[in-house]
Amino acid sequence: MRAFVTGGTGFLGANLIEQLVDAGWEVTAMHRPGSDIRRLQAVGAKPVQASLASPDSLRAALPDQLDAVFHLAGNTSMWRGGNAQQWQDNVVGAGNLARVARQHFARQNRAGRMIVTSSISAYGYHNGVISEASCKLATTPRDHYHYSKMHGELSVQEEIARGLDAVFLNPCAIVGKYDVSSWAQTFFLLAENRLPGVPPGAGSFCHAGAVARAHIDAFSRGRTGENYILAGTDASFLEFFRIIAELVGVPAPRRTTPAFAIHTVAAFSDLLSRFSGREPAVTPQKARLLTSRALADSTRAERELGYRNPLALADMLAESRDWLVAQGLLQLPCAPLR
Repeated sequence: MRAFVTGGTGFLGANLIEQLVDAGWEVTAMHRPGSDIRRLQAVGAKPVQASLASPDSLRAALPDQLDAVFHLAGNTSMWRGGNAQQWQDNVVGAGNLARVARQHFARQNRAGRMIVTSSISAYGYHNGVISEASCKLATTPRDHYHYSKMHGELSVQEEIARGLDAVFLNPCAIVGKYDVSSWAQTFFLLAENRLPGVPPGAGSFCHAGAVARAHIDAFSRGRTGENYILAGTDASFLEFFRIIAELVGVPAPRRTTPAFAIHTVAAFSDLLSRFSGREPAVTPQKARLLTSRALADSTRAERELGYRNPLALADMLAESRDWLVAQGLLQLPCAPLR
């Protein structure tokens, strides 16, 4: 079996490539010019340079006798200054890859499937638990990341209407090894006593290994054009941060920061960024995300894909910590309690 993977330099991509290679797949992994490809090589992928903005480069990068395209690449910026580029990456880029993949599968006269890594954010903000039956409410550019993920799905749906076989996965907050820039940042903030506060929101946290496995199962078991939500362990951010504090051996935070304070800081920071041109640490989009509750139901994925999120939240976070320590990226201030 042969796979083409975008986003392989990211931490979910590394987990997926590792599992594909272990299962005997030949993996070609796309990277942008100047990207560090050492992780791609370490997990057993063949790196190839291409750009989602260039259909010609994508055509040249797709290998012959291709079975699956796993599209994990995405722009996760939550700053209005990055909106234009985010639209190109998440919407135009997804459409370009879907069109090229459809043409490639047709040209080689071979059944092939595209697995699209979307996000729970494509459903927008809901008061209750999100399922595939929930309306997609990411309809305002104000929350541009959510908006771009929803429109990225729509751009692929256009190619499905033209004959592409594609399936969408909507993971929640992903935790696990190979992470250096997502939730792993919380380890650094707590270990270095730089945590500015704890937001009052909550989320559903899923294991990177389980999400990667769901991609492979979606290739063989998913239904064309369908969404599959990948949820996990529901927890407040206060509980999440307390577990990390225990894992790095520092005092746990005791209370959350009021939502109005976070929104006030975000608004002020956004105003300053209009003059500086630099992305602030807390943006209005991030503030809305961190003060909301993004809880979801993965019953469909469990029933149709066999999806399971077997690890407790503390175990997912311990895996993330252990990998960071092993890589020399995280220095623990003292022996952890766990």
